[in-house]
Amino acid sequence: MSISEPVSPRPGQLALDLGHEPSHAEADFIVGEGNRLAHAHVLAWPNWPAPLTLIEGPASSGKSHLARIWAERAGAGYAAPESAEDLSRAGGTVPLVLEDADRAGYEEAALFHLLNQSMRDRRPVLITAREPVANWPFATDDLKSRARLAAHFSVSLSDDIQLSQMFVKLFDDRQVTVDPRIIAYLVARMERSSEEAVALVETMDRLALERGTAINRTIASEALARRGALRDDGQMELALDWEGHDDE
Repeated sequence: MSISEPVSPRPGQLALDLGHEPSHAEADFIVGEGNRLAHAHVLAWPNWPAPLTLIEGPASSGKSHLARIWAERAGAGYAAPESAEDLSRAGGTVPLVLEDADRAGYEEAALFHLLNQSMRDRRPVLITAREPVANWPFATDDLKSRARLAAHFSVSLSDDIQLSQMFVKLFDDRQVTVDPRIIAYLVARMERSSEEAVALVETMDRLALERGTAINRTIASEALARRGALRDDGQMELALDWEGHDDE
């Protein structure tokens, strides 16, 4: 449904969120200076110099999109915390995607064995993570030392053009058309992160659905204000927590 033809809810009626499925098609990936090297590495498959690749970046920065592109190209399967140990024991060279290595709940020994097996048998594995390897929540350095041998790429938003293109894609995923001037208004005023762009689009889409209107400057301004208030509340909570902390 296009937002240019809204369905107005009755007064007091909650808007029905029909959900949406973000596109992970290769043609829909937005290339910018902040992800160009990682994107080029994915497209260079199968001419990789080493079996392990690590793509690191914040939430909603495109890591999973790149992983999906590579999985399609390489015919890769997806590892999961509960299957990592079995995959390492079974061996083989079928490519694997291993998402959120730093936060998905992988057992350290299972992940260590899987990376060892990949290096031993030259099994291609693409790993994604939010945090640098040094910050991964594992007890020993054995696993981290293996991860540091991967071809390492960081992804981030780098400029206004890439951020604007991300807004266009996020709205397009929801089948919503927005005036480019609204996007320029958002880019000039928002906290600059891909995660914040996702949150703003979610907020604006919900406000527009609730009011049965198109996404306009008023809605964009209110969404920015709501997100700013949430950040301010979070900072206030941190400040209160710190003030209540007794130094020992």
